[in-house]
Amino acid sequence: MRDAHAAVLGLFGFMLGCSHSDGASSSDSSQPAVALGEMKTGEGTYYDFANGDGACMFGPSPDAMDIAALNKPDWSGSSLCGACAEVTGPEGSVTIRIVDQCPECKPGDLDFSPQAFGKIAEMAAGRVPISWKLVTCDVSGPIQYKYKDGANQWWTAVQVRNHRLPVTSLEFSRDGGDYQTLERQDYNYFLADSGFGPDSVRVRATAMDGQTLVDDLPPVQEELVVSGKTQFR
Repeated sequence: MRDAHAAVLGLFGFMLGCSHSDGASSSDSSQPAVALGEMKTGEGTYYDFANGDGACMFGPSPDAMDIAALNKPDWSGSSLCGACAEVTGPEGSVTIRIVDQCPECKPGDLDFSPQAFGKIAEMAAGRVPISWKLVTCDVSGPIQYKYKDGANQWWTAVQVRNHRLPVTSLEFSRDGGDYQTLERQDYNYFLADSGFGPDSVRVRATAMDGQTLVDDLPPVQEELVVSGKTQFR
């Protein structure tokens, strides 16, 4: 069992999300440090207050609690937020969704919700050896986009949600032609520091395997969630 980390990271992410700067909040890399299907090994632990929220800023998910926090070395600037991993421990296996960061965890480590940890080990063990690999998420419906609280036409941050594969880039176009790349932030939003402007825009999301999805978003409205047309394969 780990020390508390999600509440601190959630607050940190909120503070960064309110900043209108690309400075320290920018991600170091949009490319995940872990490839799809790559086997990783480490230690598994759990944290009692897991609720689906955390550094990825997805919000609580009381009906989907097979979740975990990813170690900082593999964090890669939030690029694995929302990714799914198939994990094997001493007593079984579970597929989890990454929703948080564990800053004190070592490479390969995962910090689980109690519900998820209980599927791979005895709770009394507290810390166990694990192996895991990224897999496609079993999601239903199309990809989703969320405008961040505080977003407006002059400063626009967009989160990609409900994706089957990790998203490595998000671009936007005001005219349906030339695309501009949004900069991924450590708090799991893609930022257009000068904003989308007052009108609708077209966005293009790229998954870690190169698949792309193109959708049209309405004018910016903070906290609005928009469903796309389809989903990654």
